[in-house]
Amino acid sequence: MHNFIKNYKMSFALLLSVVIGGILGAILGPKASILEPFGQIYLNLIFTLIVPLVFFGVTSSIANMGAMKRLGKILVSIAVIFSITAMISGVLALISALLFNPLEGIDTNSMNNILAHAGGDAAANTEKLSLAQQLVKTITVGDFFELFSRNNMLQLIVFSVIFGIATALLGEKAASVKNLLNAGSEILMKMIHILMYYAPIGLGCYFATIVGQLGTQILEGYLRIFLLYLALSILYYFIFFSLYAYLSAGKEGFLAFWKHVIPPTVIALATCSSAASIPINLAATKKIGVPEDIAETVIPIGVNTHKDGSVIGGVFKVVFLFALFGKEYHNPIMFLSILVVGFLVGAVMGAIPGGGMIGEMLIISVYGFPPEALPVIAVISTIIDAPATVLNSTGNTVCAMLAARFVDGKDWLKKPGAKKQDEGKQTELLAVK
Repeated sequence: MHNFIKNYKMSFALLLSVVIGGILGAILGPKASILEPFGQIYLNLIFTLIVPLVFFGVTSSIANMGAMKRLGKILVSIAVIFSITAMISGVLALISALLFNPLEGIDTNSMNNILAHAGGDAAANTEKLSLAQQLVKTITVGDFFELFSRNNMLQLIVFSVIFGIATALLGEKAASVKNLLNAGSEILMKMIHILMYYAPIGLGCYFATIVGQLGTQILEGYLRIFLLYLALSILYYFIFFSLYAYLSAGKEGFLAFWKHVIPPTVIALATCSSAASIPINLAATKKIGVPEDIAETVIPIGVNTHKDGSVIGGVFKVVFLFALFGKEYHNPIMFLSILVVGFLVGAVMGAIPGGGMIGEMLIISVYGFPPEALPVIAVISTIIDAPATVLNSTGNTVCAMLAARFVDGKDWLKKPGAKKQDEGKQTELLAVK
């Protein structure tokens, strides 16, 4: 019980701040705007950390992958499998949001009026350019100094990825740069940790302002999106993970997956951390019969770059803001855009310490929403945290099985090495007894 409270204490604090903020907003009404400066302080502190956090986080993650180049076939399989499963989860999320709009029947026209003073008309910001021009503007900037603006988040990520790859390819020649990147990433991670002590106050105050001006109808929208996310998570966990396991090794793969996946699922749910689930997830993956080199490559990389639960959450956040601001998205181009952004949100959230806010800033930056929309979707991150972690963590388990199928062929689970791993674990247990 003590460990459960310890692992969830920040989530509890954030949820409590949201509840208290909602109550204050409902009681005070428009007068709750008196609390807005305390929320704005939190936003400004976050905004000042965004650019260095993205740069150091992305570049250090990629620069440290240089030692894995010998695992070429495994890495190719990982890239393909992660991309396909992430896009499947994104498509499911988009279909769910279209069928069950979480804000249907709720008056959202007042949102543009309320936030107009902060960010202008969000609907107009991304529709002035042609598709080709928008693509250029979305992934590049015309001058280096423009990368230092939080409004160019995706452009900064593209630059950071190239910088990280160059650092990794140079090896020892860039060792000092790699050390600098690692140190910078650690420092910014500690700064985020310090800032999180103020997060409940800042988020609570800003949420009180939102509820005070919008009314309690916004709470109904959050409840709907949580229930929708929970339903989709259960569907994806039981149906699609079973399908992936079956595709990896047929009936034997299906049975092996469900025989060993419960422990990492429970750990993910109890800790609300994919990183904390790595040891038990590695053990479960090896017990399933996944070759050791594949398991020890897929699981750690997956924690950093593969987040099906976060992709679903990213799509929901985009759709939630679109509906809230009255922005049209019912066309093929916008559907594709939402899927790509959801995919990037999942990858970014895994690769960067404090990645949740980075994913949210990416959404705001790409679609031109005002910065004050950040707390609106930050609340969504908080309420879906537990089921999202389960999908993120156990999704890597089944992806390791698919990678084994890709690398070692369809009979990988029947090979002596796979059986030997499971038998070895059983021998160890008997020896202990």
